Amino acid sequence: MDNILRIAVQKSGRLSDESLKLIKECGIKFSNGTGKLKSVATNFPLEFLFLRDDDIPGYVQDGIADIGIVGANEAEEKDKAVDWTQKLGFSKCRLSLAIDKNEPYSGLGDFQGKRLATSYPKILGDFLAANNVEADIHEISGSVEIAPSIGLAYGICDIVSSGSTLMSNGLKEVEVIFRSEAVLIANKQLSDEKRTILKRLLFRIDAVQAARSSKYILLNAPNEAIDKIIDILPGMRSPTVLPLAQENWSSIHSVINEDDFWGVIENLREAGAEGILVVPIEKMIV
Repeated sequence: MDNILRIAVQKSGRLSDESLKLIKECGIKFSNGTGKLKSVATNFPLEFLFLRDDDIPGYVQDGIADIGIVGANEAEEKDKAVDWTQKLGFSKCRLSLAIDKNEPYSGLGDFQGKRLATSYPKILGDFLAANNVEADIHEISGSVEIAPSIGLAYGICDIVSSGSTLMSNGLKEVEVIFRSEAVLIANKQLSDEKRTILKRLLFRIDAVQAARSSKYILLNAPNEAIDKIIDILPGMRSPTVLPLAQENWSSIHSVINEDDFWGVIENLREAGAEGILVVPIEKMIV
């Protein structure tokens, strides 16, 4: 069916929740009741397949799904022939090497000739080879953190978010080997019709992502401070300046990046800005 785009999404878990939240923020309506493995959007040509995350790259490569949302760590590990279309900015984590917290660590050379347990043998093998380290990689599918304490391995390579799981198992993180986040992958042989639908979806995703990283700001300032404030607060092209009822005062509107937020606010106050309002942006078309 070239008139509908099939998207594979993890059927449960944090990645699933954030993926579906993004789709909903794109204005796409669908039902994903408990236990459903398929769903069709009611207002956009999109069909959902709810799958295991490690199956998604293969389904996309084989054309069963046209696109998929998956962790970059899974996409890299499975190494399927798919296009990495876009980073999505959520479900961020890292793949790290860890050892017993009481073991000294002086560098990657400490892993030479040692056994490492992991669920990501490809990523780990590529990293070790790139750093001229030869180690025995032991692949296990779960409970990787227990491997050092039962004598299965000297160290592990596993996904880390906060690091609390490592600490609770008596381990310490010593090297980050891969940084991951959710990515949108696509089949390499999409038809022109499906590429058009994908382009429409990416347009919506871009608008949502731009809004997430930006804030709309409104403030009042004396007219003599406008030039100085504009230098501090550039807009998407330039700030909007509107006269107030109070003589020699204006209202200035602009958009700022969230990463710059507090530094900008402090500078604006010093420049004479008053009544500063900061408003979240739902969508932003740039």
